[in-house]
Amino acid sequence: MKKIALIGSTGSIGRQAVEVALRYPDRFRIVALAANTDARRLAEQAARLQPRLAVLRREGASAEVPAGCRFACGEAAFEEACAFAEADVVLVAVTGFAGLKATLLALEAGKDVALANKESLVAGGALVTALAKKKGAHILPVDSEHSAIWQCLGFDRGAPFRRILLTASGGALRDVPLCDLACVTAKQALAHPNWRMGDKITIDCATMLNKGFEVIEAMHLFGAELAQVQVLIHRESVVHSMVEFADGAVLAQLGVPSMELPIQLALTYPERLSCALPPVDFLQLGALHFEGVDAARYPCFTLALAAAKAGGTLPCVLNAAGEVAVSAFLRGQIKYTQIAEIIEDTLSRAVRGEAESYAQLAETDRAARAAAAKRVP
Repeated sequence: MKKIALIGSTGSIGRQAVEVALRYPDRFRIVALAANTDARRLAEQAARLQPRLAVLRREGASAEVPAGCRFACGEAAFEEACAFAEADVVLVAVTGFAGLKATLLALEAGKDVALANKESLVAGGALVTALAKKKGAHILPVDSEHSAIWQCLGFDRGAPFRRILLTASGGALRDVPLCDLACVTAKQALAHPNWRMGDKITIDCATMLNKGFEVIEAMHLFGAELAQVQVLIHRESVVHSMVEFADGAVLAQLGVPSMELPIQLALTYPERLSCALPPVDFLQLGALHFEGVDAARYPCFTLALAAAKAGGTLPCVLNAAGEVAVSAFLRGQIKYTQIAEIIEDTLSRAVRGEAESYAQLAETDRAARAAAAKRVP
């Protein structure tokens, strides 16, 4: 019986993790739930899962939970859930920079972390990997691409390789004429052709900022140099990523587009259990296609690579500016093309420093958000 603390339980990944746990009740028990503000859904999850602790991060919040489950709210309660004493593994599914604190708290408590929050590694990758090594804790990739790489490496994040080939769908706007991008709506950008995810990550897929994040994530998870990571547009989203080895062999992990497999595998590896997913129908699929990344269509991706090359605190600035810009676009305050403009302007004004502590990164994040917000009407 593996005991899980689920942080970010009411979001897209969190809800799927609940279904994974309920599929194998003899193997998994979710002992702690933490969410931000969604009291109704947290209460529903608590009723289904009967955890020991259910938390809303917002101060003064309340939720109805069953007998035997303790409810708490506020930052201290959130911190308790992230390092919950009874948990064997902490699944961090919080969105954005907020996930970095959850990841560091779990690792400091010596917990293995199933990591679905890529911003933890984008903003604070050096801190996260150093703390995991110090505490002897494992980081288990949940992103589908990094799970694929992990699988190709035989579940050994330190295994040697020549190249990582990250695949990307190209997002909802991959075929919109460049001259029309300034006029696209949030509804258009959220209509992802292959995946169903939260709003923020879906917009990041459209701009491919998300794929830039995943390059940085791969660098930290697998010790890759920037030059060792290549991104390919793969419209079918069947090849989740590939690894090339010294002898020229390339291994790929394929499957239907679903997050349930990487979520479940992070909890069961090296054992594989049924996810109740349909098999890939190769006869119907017919062919797999790969393209290079069009820099004119995806300026956010180029900005992310530049931040990855510079390192230090600039990836943290990149993430903060992206969160502000995407939020403004979703609210209808800026045009789609202004997302890249706000990120570029914020990065150009930032002073690079070394990522030395969480407090320093939190201040970097705050300052970058303030700078980006000045560009929003």
